[in-house]
Amino acid sequence: MDEKLREKARNAIKSILEAAGFSVNTLEDPFDLAERDDEYLMVLCSNDPGEIGEYESGAFRLMKDGEEITYKKLLFSLNPSAGAGNCIVWGRDEFIRYAGEAALDAILDRPLALSFSDGPGRQAASKATLAGGDAGSAIQEEDAGGVPISHLPVRIQKQAAEQIAKAQGQASLRFMPYWVYSYQSSGEQVYKDNRIAFDSEGSGGINAINGLKMEADWNAMTEGAVPRNAEVVQPRLTKEDATEKILAEVIESLTRKIRIRQVIGDAISYEEKVMKPERKNIQIRLQQAFIPVWQVRGKKIVEVNAYTGEVLSEPMDEGVEVF
Repeated sequence: MDEKLREKARNAIKSILEAAGFSVNTLEDPFDLAERDDEYLMVLCSNDPGEIGEYESGAFRLMKDGEEITYKKLLFSLNPSAGAGNCIVWGRDEFIRYAGEAALDAILDRPLALSFSDGPGRQAASKATLAGGDAGSAIQEEDAGGVPISHLPVRIQKQAAEQIAKAQGQASLRFMPYWVYSYQSSGEQVYKDNRIAFDSEGSGGINAINGLKMEADWNAMTEGAVPRNAEVVQPRLTKEDATEKILAEVIESLTRKIRIRQVIGDAISYEEKVMKPERKNIQIRLQQAFIPVWQVRGKKIVEVNAYTGEVLSEPMDEGVEVF
């Protein structure tokens, strides 16, 4: 890959990653560094087997703000024989797929749903564990080849979901978008003799369709490709809007109203003061994640959480959430 072709490839890969919410900057030629929240990718575009070998085996130490960061290696190569066991490998097929999806998402004004598994390899996909129902109705591992995303595993099989729904009709698998967040607040305010501290932290998830909060086992999230025939529903609530919503809720939860009693001569007066944390003292981190749902369409629509087996009160994209 000559330098002119490499530069074109770097720009193209950068566009794909930026469509998925990464910021991409030159690390040191020929490497780029992509960053999204606490996720880092070291990126190399190359067809040279020697350069690829050095990249795969090289122990690169990356620092940010004086601390070493954990990262994954992404290799883009048009060499059909290129392989790198310690890297996520994108070739011609992966490029065409992700570039096409990024272009479509740009037309529809939505972010590209793109995640990377912990394991290396061309697929970079982890397989979900399934449970419930007959083995014949399970989603087979070879069916997993769709978009790689961060999601709760599918533990309820199709036939089991149809039985749980108690409705006529075949189930189809959908992955509903969520924003999983954590926040940390600090700082304090002092008014006269009153000192209010705003030290707090927490986490949770909100539905990226309707903005409602959701309790889930977010620690069970896995990253990998979903079944090819599954629908990955795109978020309506942007990352920026979700951040503002969470920030407003955190500020409201930490806001305190104090009443100050003052005695001046024979007069007694009371003063109320509202004290709230400053926005700059609240740090919020968001990550896009998906919850699998079996949707059974018959005379009515019944949806079943494919991770817990719970029946949803109404479709998750119609303004409600899981019981």
